[in-house]
Amino acid sequence: MKHFKDAVIIGLDHGYGNIKTANHCFKSGILSYESEPLFTKNMLVYGDKFYLIGEGHKEFIPEKQNDEEYFLFTLAGIAEELADEGLTEAEVILAVGLPLTWMTGQKEAFAKYLLREGDICFTYRKKDYKIRIVGVKVYPQGFAAIAEKAPEMNGVNMIADIGNGTMNVLYIVNGSPLSGKMFTEQFGTYQCTLAIREAFMRTTHRNLTDAVIDEILENGNADIAKSDFTLIRSVVTSYVEDIFRRLREHGYDEGMMKLYITGGGGCLVRNFYKFNKERVIFIDDICAAAKGYEYMAELQLNAANAV
Repeated sequence: MKHFKDAVIIGLDHGYGNIKTANHCFKSGILSYESEPLFTKNMLVYGDKFYLIGEGHKEFIPEKQNDEEYFLFTLAGIAEELADEGLTEAEVILAVGLPLTWMTGQKEAFAKYLLREGDICFTYRKKDYKIRIVGVKVYPQGFAAIAEKAPEMNGVNMIADIGNGTMNVLYIVNGSPLSGKMFTEQFGTYQCTLAIREAFMRTTHRNLTDAVIDEILENGNADIAKSDFTLIRSVVTSYVEDIFRRLREHGYDEGMMKLYITGGGGCLVRNFYKFNKERVIFIDDICAAAKGYEYMAELQLNAANAV
């Protein structure tokens, strides 16, 4: 969170798998209740309804402005950041992002969706908040995670932001992004998860829990039968090979450029692919995009204020 005049700038990365702020991360899951549920650790109360944040799993939705739950995630993210500084009231400037090639078609609608008029009152983790969203800045995914590093990127660089729902690809040449070399594909890590489940059920006639899948994807291993792991590893390896096939289709050439990988998919590449450590760089901070949104919003606001 950054401060600008009487407002605070809060970056939010509305991922399909996780919601990230500059300092927090929680699952993009939500369960709603008409009355207070039994467990209330991450409970949001808004509009006379009760929501458990981080429970369940969101399906892929290309147009987030058509899903009210992403606004509820936004409230939870704002509360997480305000709580760090002991604040319960604030005027908020949101700094958010959209997939690279969806910016033109969705930017205005997504900003309008988040820019609610008037005071917004809600309760999160038993603490009452009163906020007013006074501005929304929307930036391209992928670039945000390396925004501060971009001026130092000499030569040709490719950025691959591999999220849960999409993969965004962007070229940075001598520190500047190329607007004509941006690509978005619906090929995030959730596609790998679905392929694992389908292959495992088809081969073993058994179900596989999300916890086991997540552990394997994040750590490269799990305490399961060797035959089960071998099956899962083959599916993940095929998925990662497909990532690089798609990158090559977009012009990736290891000898000609460096590849920066950001987003949750980075752990799959690290764990299941043989890569050149001198030519492939991982942005491991899961909150990097949210921090980048804040960084760009602060630059933009200060520049406008100086005129």
